[in-house]
Amino acid sequence: MFLRFNRRFKDGKEHRYWNIVENKRCAGGKVVQRQVLYLGEINDSQHAAWCRQIEAFDEGAHRHTQLSLFPADQTLPEYAQGHGVQVRLDAMQLHRPRQWGACWLACLLYEQLGLNRFWAHRLRDSREGTCWQDILQTLVCYRLIDPGSEWRLHRQWFEQSAMGDLLGAARRLDQTGN
Repeated sequence: MFLRFNRRFKDGKEHRYWNIVENKRCAGGKVVQRQVLYLGEINDSQHAAWCRQIEAFDEGAHRHTQLSLFPADQTLPEYAQGHGVQVRLDAMQLHRPRQWGACWLACLLYEQLGLNRFWAHRLRDSREGTCWQDILQTLVCYRLIDPGSEWRLHRQWFEQSAMGDLLGAARRLDQTGN
């Protein structure tokens, strides 16, 4: 769990409204975020108190811990000693940004309509390992999100979207070595 704020400008002043948000891993390895608690506007001392209270389970260490990220050019606040991580923001880079939300929603809709179950018995994988169900789901999601030519789907959109990650193509490629 972590704190997240939404910004709103009202009467020429910035207001921050805070929420406690939780990352949840769903079936198929998907991660979604869920608002646990709305805190509203809080002051700095309340923010520090909430940071001390929120804990997350560290599966590697088998214990609850909360890691907080802070810019490297600032000293760690007192409440973050022992679990604060300083990050060099100037050294951070964004690699392979891609559309995720629309793809996730289209995949969820595909599953809720039962299309994955409908095609499971009718569309088997090829002998060469081509997963026709994933190709069909990609085509359906592409037509729903950003209709265009099949050439554009193959050459541009698929690489700029998270469909491969959402369908697990990266895991299958690692397993087969192709």
